[in-house]
Amino acid sequence: MVLDRALLLFFPSPASFTGEDLAELHLHGGRAVVVAVLREISSMPGCRAAEAGEFSRRALLNGKMDLLAAEATADLIQAETEAQRRFAITNTGSGHALLYAQWRKRLIHARAMIEADLDFSDEADVPGSVADTVWPDMVRLADEVRAHLAGFSRSEMIRNGFRVVLLGAPNAGKSSLLNALAKRDVAIVTDEPGTTRDAVDVTLDLEGVKVVVTDTAGIRHTQGKAEAIGITRAIERAGEADLVLLIEDMADPRVFDRPSYSADVVTIGTKSDIASNRVASNYDFVVSTIDGDGIADLLGVIANRASVAGANIYDGELIPWKQRHADLLTTALHNLQVAASNETQPIELRCEDLRAAGDAIGRIAGHVDVEDLLDVVFSQFCIGK
Repeated sequence: MVLDRALLLFFPSPASFTGEDLAELHLHGGRAVVVAVLREISSMPGCRAAEAGEFSRRALLNGKMDLLAAEATADLIQAETEAQRRFAITNTGSGHALLYAQWRKRLIHARAMIEADLDFSDEADVPGSVADTVWPDMVRLADEVRAHLAGFSRSEMIRNGFRVVLLGAPNAGKSSLLNALAKRDVAIVTDEPGTTRDAVDVTLDLEGVKVVVTDTAGIRHTQGKAEAIGITRAIERAGEADLVLLIEDMADPRVFDRPSYSADVVTIGTKSDIASNRVASNYDFVVSTIDGDGIADLLGVIANRASVAGANIYDGELIPWKQRHADLLTTALHNLQVAASNETQPIELRCEDLRAAGDAIGRIAGHVDVEDLLDVVFSQFCIGK
C-alpha cells in the first residue's frame, strides 16, 4: 500500500542529534498523509510516540549536550523575537558550561589545597599556608559570581519582555490606546466608566524586542468588589512595570490618586481629535486613536526605551538566563562568602562551604545530582523535540 512518495534520511550514531541511530521521514504536508503514515508506524511492534523533549533528553543522556544547552534549545524553539533568537542561539554554545566548569575547578583545587595542608603539612612539597593563595582566590571568585549574577535582570527582560503598563482614570482612553498599539481589538471599549475590570496583556514585537503592554482598570474610589480587585491589580502591575504610560483624557481630564511605582513615566494626552482646549505642552505625547495621530511616534519611543533598558541589546556576554541558574548561583555565592569571611571558623567547616558552592555550580550544567530536574526541564519542550 502506497502512503506517500517521500524522502527518508538516515543519521548513523554517534553523529546524530541524539547520538543514536536516527531516521527522518520527509513527507508531503497534507494532514491525511501525516495521519496515515503515523497510523502505520504506530502499528509496528515496539513503536510509540516520542514524549515531550525526549530527543533532547536522549542527547543529554548520551553526552551530546549538557543541561544548559538543552534549556537553551527549548528557549530557541519558543523564541518570539529576533532578540530572543539571538540570545538563545548564543546560549546553545559552550560558553556558560566552560565558565561554570572553570569556577568549579577552582573550588575543587581550593579544597584539595586545604585538605593537603591539613593532612600533609609536614611534607616539603605541600605549600606551608593555603591562606596566602586559596582564600584571596575565593574572594575573587565570589566577586566574579556576583558580577555574573547582576546580568540576570537583563536576561529576564530579553526572555519575558519589556513591561509597559497603561494607567489612568476611568474612560481616559487606555483600552482604545491598547487596541491602537496592538492594531487589533484586544480590549472592550465603551463609554461606560469601569469597563476594564482586569489587566489585559498584549505582546508586541517592536524592532525585534518583545514588549508586553498591559491595559488596567481605571483608578477611582468604587464600591464594586470586582472593579476594586481590578484597581488593586492595576496598582500591582504598575509597581512591576519597566515603563508606565500615564493616560489622561485631554477633553475631560480627571484627577486620581496615583499609586507609587519606580518605573519611568511617559504622560499621554488622549482624544486630541475632540479636545477643544488641548494643551499639548502638558504631556509628553498627544495621541488620537481615531485618526492615529501620535501612535507611530509613541511606538517608537516605547521601542527606544526597551532598547535602552537592554531588552534587545545583547553583545554575547555570558549572563544567567534561567531562574534555576540564578538560584544556584546565589547559593554558591552565599557559601563562598561564608567560607571566605569566617576566618574564626574551623577550617573543616569552611572547606564544607566550598564543597556546597562547587556542588551548586555543578548542578547548573547537570554535572551533580540533577536527575530530579530532568522531568521538569524537558516537560517544557514540544512533543518529540
